Amino acid sequence: MQESQASVFGPRVSAILPVIAADGAKADLLLVTPLHAPAGLLYWLPAMGIAAKHYLPLAEALAARGIAVTLHEWRGIGSSDQRAGRNNDWAYRELLQADLPAGIAAARERFVGLPCWLGGHSLGGQLASLYASLYPHEHAGIALVASGSPYWRRFRQAYLIGLSYVLAPWLARLMGYLPGRRIGFGGNEARSVIADWARSGRTGRYAAAGVSVDFEARLSELDLPLLALRLRDDWLGPEASLAWLLGKMPRVHAEREVLTPQDLDGTPADHFAWMKSSEAVAARIARWMAATTKTNARSAATS
Repeated sequence: MQESQASVFGPRVSAILPVIAADGAKADLLLVTPLHAPAGLLYWLPAMGIAAKHYLPLAEALAARGIAVTLHEWRGIGSSDQRAGRNNDWAYRELLQADLPAGIAAARERFVGLPCWLGGHSLGGQLASLYASLYPHEHAGIALVASGSPYWRRFRQAYLIGLSYVLAPWLARLMGYLPGRRIGFGGNEARSVIADWARSGRTGRYAAAGVSVDFEARLSELDLPLLALRLRDDWLGPEASLAWLLGKMPRVHAEREVLTPQDLDGTPADHFAWMKSSEAVAARIARWMAATTKTNARSAATS
């Protein structure tokens, strides 16, 4: 796999890895690495509609703490060669069974032997959890930031949220895709991705069209360390939403923490603002990864 130079992004990006999914879709992984040998690898999944490059401050802060970071690019966003439209559609199936396996394989090839954690923001955290439930023995743990289940009953604005899970798929079918840029929610999203997302929002359960896996059962069996960072003033990721998601994973070894504006140097502690003030998030993730590594080493030594 050819590695590209990253000068277009400045010194923060160590390299760009072109990735080709099983169905031919292409996108780039952004790599940010420490100056010295990394202690671990974090494979990061963005929120819906957010390009990978917007997580460079987080990746740089983690690299300063000895963690190599690869930033995944969602199909249809940023460097992806796909764009959602009436004649180009995909669902969670492609994200979980084509794009993520290809990206993670590329990252592992680049960082042979390093333990790999999955991490994600919002929907990225949900899909990181689903992917980890499919391949639990391949990952050292899961880090969630501003994430939780979209189940409508877990929000204060329950009926408004619930209505969006009816209207968004309808609009996406009408237009051929969800015009998220125009309506101020996500990116321009594939209609079948929106269908899968909205279904989980309406029912509180995870499923993917065309995928026979029982995700609820897989999540209930998942036994990994997990860090969940919630932003205090995040109405899109309230405590009840996070609790619903973690409730699906009763066997995970979960650590939970709430970040306030004081933790973020005065930056609002909401769903997106933390991305511009990532030091506190990076510090907590790096500390948790280090502690998890020590715990795993002790367990291996006594087994």
